[in-house]
Amino acid sequence: MTVQTANPIVQVLPETAPFSEEQRSWLNGFFAGLLSLDNAGVTALSPAENAAVMGEADDGAPWHDPSLDMVERMQLAQGKPLPRKLFAAMAQQDCGQCGYICETYSAAIADGKEPRLNLCAPGGKDTLRMLKTLVEEGGSAPAAALAEAAPTAALGPLGRCRENPALATFLSRRKLNGEGSEKETWHVEFDLAECGLDYVVGDAFGIVAQNDPRLVDAVIALLGARPDAMVGGKTLREALISDLALGPAPDALFQLISYVTGGDTRAKAKRLAAGEDPDGDLDRLDVLGTLHKFGQARLSPEAFVEALDPLQPRLYSISSSHNAGPGRISLTVDTVRYKIGSRPRWGVASTFLGERVQPGDKVPVYVQRAHGFGLPANPETPVIMCGPGTGVAPFRAFLHDRRATQAPGKNWLFFGHQRRASDFFYEDELTAMKEEGVLTGLTLAWSRDGTEKIYVQDRMRERGAELFAWLEEGAHFYVCGDAKRMAKDVERAMVDVVAEHGKRSPDEAVAYVAALKKAGRYQADVY
Repeated sequence: MTVQTANPIVQVLPETAPFSEEQRSWLNGFFAGLLSLDNAGVTALSPAENAAVMGEADDGAPWHDPSLDMVERMQLAQGKPLPRKLFAAMAQQDCGQCGYICETYSAAIADGKEPRLNLCAPGGKDTLRMLKTLVEEGGSAPAAALAEAAPTAALGPLGRCRENPALATFLSRRKLNGEGSEKETWHVEFDLAECGLDYVVGDAFGIVAQNDPRLVDAVIALLGARPDAMVGGKTLREALISDLALGPAPDALFQLISYVTGGDTRAKAKRLAAGEDPDGDLDRLDVLGTLHKFGQARLSPEAFVEALDPLQPRLYSISSSHNAGPGRISLTVDTVRYKIGSRPRWGVASTFLGERVQPGDKVPVYVQRAHGFGLPANPETPVIMCGPGTGVAPFRAFLHDRRATQAPGKNWLFFGHQRRASDFFYEDELTAMKEEGVLTGLTLAWSRDGTEKIYVQDRMRERGAELFAWLEEGAHFYVCGDAKRMAKDVERAMVDVVAEHGKRSPDEAVAYVAALKKAGRYQADVY
């Protein structure tokens, strides 16, 4: 049958495709909308300033900055040994999703201890391609063999690593946004009693999510395969739901298409596999979009599955305290929905947590220990926390933990979002903590409530004298949220506060913040 889209009529769902009438009806409507692939006052630190502020100048890693693009990072790493070049190719977020931090993941690859080159989720295909190139240039085993090789290390403890998740019971979700919000944010809770996991504030929680079955059915329909076709001991539908990534199409899928097509189609597939963008539509080519673009390619289910990347777990900052509520854990999750052209896209784990998983369901999970992000050892130490949006998650955990342990240190939270009426997450809790004296300071910033956009970094400057006084008292400073913009803006604001209220020159202010970082008094959890 055919579906009329903005493009010429396209063959989509064969009459012989083994779907029920209900599935067929849903898929026809899905394709009609989904497959319109139309072609539709703060400055960041300079690279030199950033090298000092990041505290990396001494060890020769000035690229350790998530706001730098790949080209800049690789230029800074020119002439360095292979482990440092591999380090520069990473996303620089130290997010832990790979089970390492950027520097240790690089070292493990260079030492031959880690054969998998595709674990850097934030870096995506750009990082994977660069790692393959660097490994091949370095004279190690072929990158393709390394990427496909099975890890040789024994599994870590149950629930303590991505390779060996435990099962936790999903309890509930509660929407945090009020009427009129442009966001969809959920407070999500799991029961850990059965799996016995514990954690400390600052840790992250790994979720082994599943793909949306609707997207899986659409992929199977375009593939022209049977959902119950067996691949690797599972049905095709089961494998695509639970095991395989359906996001940006991997190079291997383009390579596979080049093997089974000819002429201009083959040439385009080869160019895409090499990282080129011959038609200017690479941003639309997830797995489903690729099957649509190369509809003439006849792929067997077995070869198709082999060409896909494994579905990666997602890490979320924990927003609860084990000391305050043993046996339970909570997350603060923005549901990711956006469009490319006229086609909607959905975040895998965020929509899994926001709509698909149901109370009582068992979900594979693990606790990722924090890498240099956590409360100070001395409970009397003051803490300043800057967490707009879902960046408030670890700081909610900090506050619950300090209240549960009766830590006497002062606590100051900078929180911001779009609108106070609809986006003030945990307002009742934070207000109560302020009244109790647990929360010494609560400074708010709303970017859509007035004619002028106000952000947390603006509030930092307004309260600069007090902020600097806390630092001089020994306070630890924390920031959580977007790595590309917000965290850099907050860092710049901190340098400006130190310069103005500490009576430092710009260079001295940069050095002051660098010293905070080296002392572990300026910590970031960015993504």
